[in-house]
Amino acid sequence: MAQSEFLKAFQGKNTKVPVWFMRQAGRSLPQYQALREHYSLAEMFSNADLVAKVTCLPVEVLEVDAAILFADILTLPKHMGFEINFDKNHGPVILNQIKHVNDVKTIRDFEGVEYLGKAIRAINEQLPGSVPLIGFAGAPFTVLTYLLEGGSSATFAKTLNFLYTQTQTYAKLMEKLTKNTISYLNYQKRAGIKVFQLFDTWAGQLSADVYGQYVLPYVQKIFKAVDLPSIYYVKNCSHVLALMDKTDADFLSVCHTVNLSENGVLAKTKKGVQGNLFTGLLYSDAKTLKQETNALLKSAKKYKRYIFNLSHGVNPDVQVEKLRTVVEAVHAFTWPAA
Repeated sequence: MAQSEFLKAFQGKNTKVPVWFMRQAGRSLPQYQALREHYSLAEMFSNADLVAKVTCLPVEVLEVDAAILFADILTLPKHMGFEINFDKNHGPVILNQIKHVNDVKTIRDFEGVEYLGKAIRAINEQLPGSVPLIGFAGAPFTVLTYLLEGGSSATFAKTLNFLYTQTQTYAKLMEKLTKNTISYLNYQKRAGIKVFQLFDTWAGQLSADVYGQYVLPYVQKIFKAVDLPSIYYVKNCSHVLALMDKTDADFLSVCHTVNLSENGVLAKTKKGVQGNLFTGLLYSDAKTLKQETNALLKSAKKYKRYIFNLSHGVNPDVQVEKLRTVVEAVHAFTWPAA
């Protein structure tokens, strides 16, 4: 059985650069779009067979080096008592969003979800032995923004207002989400994930000082409590990168706001680096895409531990051939042997 280049990258022993894409499990793939004609998102997220099928699709179609569990960032709060609908135009909508301190009392703890464990076991049976499964969770702050805003937000006004006017309740909510995120990730671990990524997508909207006080301590607890190879992702992260480096994450996944060629934090960190091809380049022609991919790989050669990814998730209208072009370029790149 071939060894996983992806897992070897956590020890810096890989002989080629492993590559996967955030949001690779669906959206842009025709096979996924065909399934969406017959099933709603809610149906797909809660059906173990469909979760397994979609999770494995990009491995078959794109030949990426890792699969990531097909789930939603709000799977955890759904199983903590929140009612969540998926609107085609507006994304997730929380029907019983948090509005008052008393709402905190109604939130229950995560105790497991049978279909997800079943799906993880099925995925591991279907994946090639050289391709590990990445589990994931939304970080507490990012999840909390949805629960306070009632869905996606451009301003995060309700979240910031809550943080500053109900600071003690904010802390209680973050503690509860942190505890449950740990339970959720350890549940995935027992079911068979090999790595996890913590998505703190919206934490980059905060200033570094606010992030350090109101987000970082909870993230640190999660990485200390879940004993698996780990990755931490924050979108728009350049100004909080030094604080991200204070977590126990094994890898820092960085967006395009971070220059891999020259960054003081990454030059000193002992962590691995994941990223960070600007997702917008997937709309460029194949020649440009290859050139930019190779330029990024050359910049990354200075890092002993490195995994190739995008600056954020694949957009739904990206052509599959563009993703294949990137995978082929990454796999063809000469990487220093251990």
